[in-house]
Amino acid sequence: MAEICSICGLPFDICVCKEIDKEQQRIRVRIETRKWGKAVTVIDGIDDKNTDLGRLAQKLKTFCACGGTAKNNQIILQGDHRQKVQSYLVGLGYSKENVEVQ
Repeated sequence: MAEICSICGLPFDICVCKEIDKEQQRIRVRIETRKWGKAVTVIDGIDDKNTDLGRLAQKLKTFCACGGTAKNNQIILQGDHRQKVQSYLVGLGYSKENVEVQ
């Protein structure tokens, strides 16, 4: 007999809890100007309990071909990559309406 998810009550094979979590998150993608006028893209609002921010930051750095880091519950990428980040997050299953680009 298949194991049952305690949150949604469905078998783990068809559990939708992770997808619901992704759809309910409000993610902000914004640009900031740092030292000497350098632009950085800051992504915050990703729930780090269900997502490994370090691994997601590594994938975003590879996708955008830039440097960056994950700290203080934020992902910081060097340069202006707002549109690329939005398209990548939508591809991962986050709702386009909930990925706010500023």
